[in-house]
Amino acid sequence: VQLQASGGGLVQAGGSLRLSCAASGRTFSTYVMGWFRQIPGKEREFVAAISRSGGTTYYTDSVKGRFTISRDNAKNTVTLQMNSLKPEDTAVYYCAAATTGSPSLIRIDRSYDYWGRGTLVTVSS
Repeated sequence: VQLQASGGGLVQAGGSLRLSCAASGRTFSTYVMGWFRQIPGKEREFVAAISRSGGTTYYTDSVKGRFTISRDNAKNTVTLQMNSLKPEDTAVYYCAAATTGSPSLIRIDRSYDYWGRGTLVTVSS
């Protein structure tokens, strides 16, 4: 599957952005989808993930209550709505697809099989 992320940009602290990830192929609903982010010089960090059906979501603690992940299996898209953005949210954001559905593995980037190109989110103070 090929993934294409979009929606990054520059926003002031407290603002919102909506990231989208479009997937090719007819097997989108068989993948757990995740968002990760990376600051240059640092390791890639788990942000959020969503189960195949969309019924279960997972978040890293620092974004809980501010970010919402969702998916539309009919449109092969996954979205990350980011509200109340903080300067520390500044990073390149990546969407990824995983065949594993194990809750213990989906927070680990090595569990993901496919990655899209990143989209840069910059939050100014």
